[in-house]
Amino acid sequence: MDDSGTLEEAFERLHRTGPEFDGWLSNHGPMAVESMVRRGHAREVHRWLDAYTARLEEAPGGTRAIGDDWREALGDPRRLGDWLRFFERETKERPWRAVLEEWWPRLLPGIAAGATHGVIRTGHAVHALLELEDGPRLAELGQALGYWAARWQPVAGAAPPSGTETPSGALAGVPRVADQSRDIDHRLRQLAGTGGWEPSVAALAPASGAGEARDRLAALADAATLRYLTHAHGSPVMLIHSATAPTAVLRTLPALPASLWVPSLDAAWAAAAAVTAAYGPAGPVTGRELPAAPGSAQEAFDRAVAHGDEHVIKLADTALDVYERTADPDALAAVVRASRSIQPLKA
Repeated sequence: MDDSGTLEEAFERLHRTGPEFDGWLSNHGPMAVESMVRRGHAREVHRWLDAYTARLEEAPGGTRAIGDDWREALGDPRRLGDWLRFFERETKERPWRAVLEEWWPRLLPGIAAGATHGVIRTGHAVHALLELEDGPRLAELGQALGYWAARWQPVAGAAPPSGTETPSGALAGVPRVADQSRDIDHRLRQLAGTGGWEPSVAALAPASGAGEARDRLAALADAATLRYLTHAHGSPVMLIHSATAPTAVLRTLPALPASLWVPSLDAAWAAAAAVTAAYGPAGPVTGRELPAAPGSAQEAFDRAVAHGDEHVIKLADTALDVYERTADPDALAAVVRASRSIQPLKA
């Protein structure tokens, strides 16, 4: 991780803005800059922020303090400002690992929050804190947890895995929702009534312990990233989250008690399956329609930063992890597909 203070400066700039803009779109700035700094692109961060922050909005104000009514306030976007202030206090007054350990199992059942951006932003924040603990990084964890709490949303019909499938096989068996129009909430509301949905979630083989849960999370991120290469046309932006959400959970595990690793896998799998059901296309593309992989992992990430779109940067960050684990060039080719399918950031 870069030690020049770039990430701290970036977080301070971003914390003057809210977690959402244009009504409900997620502020990806903290996630993208954490990836850029960690991957050796600190010099480009402030120029990237100059372009990205132009679309953002001010942080929301609060209405009343979160207290004993926190259960009723979960998933209430009107309380976003209240949740941000609650976790700002928590991360200032208590050790951040204690805050995370207390709130992770409370928030985990609502992993679909903000199209999974609540957990993804939390994963990036924890990843940064595991490298270095300081004020801006602690504040970023508070922002991430507050956003997750305000948008808390369960995945309908998601029971713990009880089958025999690998992550790759289980993803292949996820059915598509019937009406793939409108926003993600409209699509997720169809899950409970989609034929084969609940059996497909149960089809994944359960983890027998913490180590197996960690390995299966990695395999899930691998499978979703490789699947993106051939299935991105379903939704080049949204299907990225089927890979980045499990990656965020995987990166959070070192800060959590081992007793929380299996439920973390189960929730991450439900989230990845839900995104796949909501946006998966009728079938893959193959052959000449697919791009070749760049020459190296560094070239793939350089390409993502040059492209500038926050989703492409986040996918590249995950894809480099996948490539390191698997040596499969299709992980890097997925970054090329994303960069060709998504509009670049306009300066």
